[in-house]
Amino acid sequence: MNDFTKDFAQALFNPDKINDLLRKELQQAVNNLLEAELTAFLGYDPYARNGWNTGNSRNGAYFRTVDTQFGPIEVQVPRDRNGKLRNNSRPA
Repeated sequence: MNDFTKDFAQALFNPDKINDLLRKELQQAVNNLLEAELTAFLGYDPYARNGWNTGNSRNGAYFRTVDTQFGPIEVQVPRDRNGKLRNNSRPA
């Protein structure tokens, strides 16, 4: 059994823990998706040599709190140096 399965099995006996578990998993999934989006946009993995001197690179992150049905989660939004990912993803 993996950690999620063990935690979920234990949470079934305590309804208050189910929301905590789902909130934690949702937060991790959203943060992983945002990082994967930046990796796909830049075309190289973090710390990869082929990303050096490409004209755009990772530039830290900023944090936002998002309210969900499971409670608030902290989202870490990665940035690129040129700010193109953010500008291209805005609706027209």
